[in-house]
Amino acid sequence: MILYPAIDLKNGQAVRLLRGEMDAATVFNDDPASQARTFVDGGAEWLHLVDLDGAFAGEPRNARAVESILAACPVPTQLGGGIRDRATVERWLSAGLRRVILGTAAVENPNFVREVARAYPGQVAVGLDARGGKIATRGWALETEATVTDLARAYEDAGIAALIYTDISRDGAMQGPNVEATADLARSVSIPVIASGGVSSLDDLARLKATGVIAGAIVGRALYDGAVDLRTALGLLRD
Repeated sequence: MILYPAIDLKNGQAVRLLRGEMDAATVFNDDPASQARTFVDGGAEWLHLVDLDGAFAGEPRNARAVESILAACPVPTQLGGGIRDRATVERWLSAGLRRVILGTAAVENPNFVREVARAYPGQVAVGLDARGGKIATRGWALETEATVTDLARAYEDAGIAALIYTDISRDGAMQGPNVEATADLARSVSIPVIASGGVSSLDDLARLKATGVIAGAIVGRALYDGAVDLRTALGLLRD
């Protein structure tokens, strides 16, 4: 299981939100590249970035911060938020990102998602962000009628590298991940599933790993608050 330290970007800063609310942001570092180096120095082999402003705007808004992280940290990095056209996908992959994450586009423009997944095999993931099992888009501001499982299954044959499932009600709340729903999703599709939202302890990571079907976990606030020690967590997931 891969651990993905999370860096959420808002106004050029590394922040964490509470349940996706932009007005409930806590700033953890004014220098996202420095934060990324701290994670890499701690042993992280991947980084997970989110352009929060971009998710609402529909286009990149924290490009400078992302580029500074890519320049500072030579580890595979994935990014979501505001990526809704092929030019933006190409721009980010050319800049050095290993993987782009498409969320809103996966609901609103599935043909585009399939097109770029074919063009860039192994470099396109789909973000499944949900409240009560229903997908939310446009920075989690718009709730849809699409269910997590139905949307995931719609991309079974598209060559998607991974599905990133976020239970919005758990995100940033330090109340534990939705292990059961994440494992159920992973068992229902052949695409690797990455858990996101709510990891608050080593026990949470152990429970995700114990399912035997979850490919990775994104951890944010727990690392910043010190509730999870990065090196210990990496060792746990490697064993």
